[in-house]
Amino acid sequence: MKSIRTSAIVLSVTVAGAMMADRAGSRLMAVQESAPRGVGAAEVIKDNYQRSAEIYEMRTSARSGAQRGEEIYYYKCSYCHNKYAKTGPGLKDLYKHKTLMNGHPVNDETVTDKIRRGGPVMPGYRFALTDADIADLLSYFKDAKCCFEGDEPPPNPRYRGTTASAATTRPALRGGARGAVRASNGDPLEGIMVQLIAPRTAIRTTVYSNADGRYEFPLLEAGAYTLRIARPLEFKPYVKEAVAIDGATSLDAIVLQRVTDKEALPATPEIVQQLTGAEWMMNLPGTGEEKRTFSLTCGFGCHSYQQIFRTRYDEPSWRLIVQRMTRGAGSPLINIRQPTPMTRGRAGRLLPEEEEIVTQWLARVRGPESKDPPLTHLPWPRGASTRLVVTEYELPRMLLAPHDVHGDSKGTIWYTPHRSPYIGKLDPRTGAVKEYRVPDTPGALSGTHRVWVDKDDVVWLSENWAHNLVRFDPRTEQFKKFYIETGNPTNSPGFSNFHMDPEGYVFETIDRGVVKIDSRTGQTVKHFPFNRLNSTYDNILSVDGRFWSGGQTGTGLVGLLDTRTGEMWEMDTRTPISSASRGGFDLDGNAWFGGRGGTLIKLDSKTRRLTEYTPPIPYVTFYEAMPDRNGEVWAGALHGGRFLRFNPRTERWIEYLMPEPYSHDRRTWIDNSTTPVTVWYVDHNGYMVRIQPLE
Repeated sequence: MKSIRTSAIVLSVTVAGAMMADRAGSRLMAVQESAPRGVGAAEVIKDNYQRSAEIYEMRTSARSGAQRGEEIYYYKCSYCHNKYAKTGPGLKDLYKHKTLMNGHPVNDETVTDKIRRGGPVMPGYRFALTDADIADLLSYFKDAKCCFEGDEPPPNPRYRGTTASAATTRPALRGGARGAVRASNGDPLEGIMVQLIAPRTAIRTTVYSNADGRYEFPLLEAGAYTLRIARPLEFKPYVKEAVAIDGATSLDAIVLQRVTDKEALPATPEIVQQLTGAEWMMNLPGTGEEKRTFSLTCGFGCHSYQQIFRTRYDEPSWRLIVQRMTRGAGSPLINIRQPTPMTRGRAGRLLPEEEEIVTQWLARVRGPESKDPPLTHLPWPRGASTRLVVTEYELPRMLLAPHDVHGDSKGTIWYTPHRSPYIGKLDPRTGAVKEYRVPDTPGALSGTHRVWVDKDDVVWLSENWAHNLVRFDPRTEQFKKFYIETGNPTNSPGFSNFHMDPEGYVFETIDRGVVKIDSRTGQTVKHFPFNRLNSTYDNILSVDGRFWSGGQTGTGLVGLLDTRTGEMWEMDTRTPISSASRGGFDLDGNAWFGGRGGTLIKLDSKTRRLTEYTPPIPYVTFYEAMPDRNGEVWAGALHGGRFLRFNPRTERWIEYLMPEPYSHDRRTWIDNSTTPVTVWYVDHNGYMVRIQPLE
């Protein structure tokens, strides 16, 4: 056990504010008023507030230069060229070396050539990176900051970090600014996402137009806001700056122009950047077998489909990438596992066969010669799917790979970063985040997985790569670490998805069984062995603490344990690869899981019966499913850009379209104290989301 004291860190707003001001000027220049005064329509060359466009272009922290080069490095280089993996040479001080490993002198020309051509174990990036991309990457190689290890992620230029006494958001979900959205022919448009961005906090509030095209915001702090249409897709971008909001302000009608008079949309960069992963899958050619194998292999939840489909490689390069992804341990891919002839992949096939199916399909649909067809998209929301408010909060840093959230008794929301030492807590009233740096573990990649806030507001964390249970007391700002022996090497997944019971005991899966750990000492006090299961991804307990449950990745196996008697049941779902991931118990004693095979999975602890529920959206997977106090189940539809609400009694699904084409939810925290309930998650792409249904 280690006891370490750390100081809270609040990221400086000065630098971020200056960067924001520079960006704001470019946004204002992009807006061109083209409609008569009073109509309120604004034609925009490009909406620079579209987060998915920045992510797609790898421009979330800077538009160009060495700072953008760091982001390109993060996505394209860091997985092999880092101090932990040692599978590629270190690139720090690259330009201080006389020669490359191939003997050529180090200069811009030879480094560029190596990036474009690749090598026997390195993909070639000549089809994936532009000349401008490579120029930014070279700038980063020459910068003193190189190279990214996750220790100090770059600041988020959008984050404002207001002080605690600054702007507050009123609780009323109606009664604010209102208006209407219509098409250029005068028809009302339903399901359009209308968004206001607060100037002081950068908080984004999104509401949805009803069947009459009408929308209404919550009561917001008075001020000049940016008004925009989030993810317009088939319509041209709409942005209007400095819109005065004060109470129930009546706004001019928003008139949207279609990008084409055809039903299918052109595959322009502006439209492609708004596609969900499911829409990518709908539009790419391929057999059912190819797409199912790809989904099970690559739709796991470590990244979006967009991250794959935004680039092109030749077949040898795709093969190197696919093998690295399938054989690397966990999302950092640091430790490479050596498969045996009998090793099976996530799709249940022998690993070489699985890799070849995925490689050849990607080479065909995202190869150098592949063409993007005219695009179709999923339907716009209607009816109950439009009755909600979505709030998005900026986090202080980029490239965090945020993972989990949990609320405390004071209403603040804690989150964990998967590849950074900075955990944080968000004040929903102001959008301000206070960060705390988890002390390093020598030899281990920084990063936390689960966060759990107990009844005393003590924060518990898992360090998946260092295999530590971490206790953090916000009052004293003191960390305590307990090393948990898992049998796995450092930087491979280890201690991660624990569950804490009301008495403070921690449950996790270790050594082919469920273990009960005393959180005061970090010592295992009980071990419940499996019969068929090897391990489970999650560990969940019923409300009364009697039953444990979890599912095994890459199979249809789900386990149920009576913690009082020690009796264990291990059952199969009808779907061979349902891959029950994370979840929770409802108040009736049913265990619910999000299935990476694409279904919600219910295990009735009384009848021991497994039931699967298929969502109304194709090509989505689930990382988690979480029931609320009413028995309804909430789950982010990975790759669908939608959050789903499922009523098991009526088997009714409600789809909530998100303002960005992501719903990359890996842990849902539901505030059951509000009516209706309030749903929180932190998106893998770097921002916090609050969902407030109106009914």
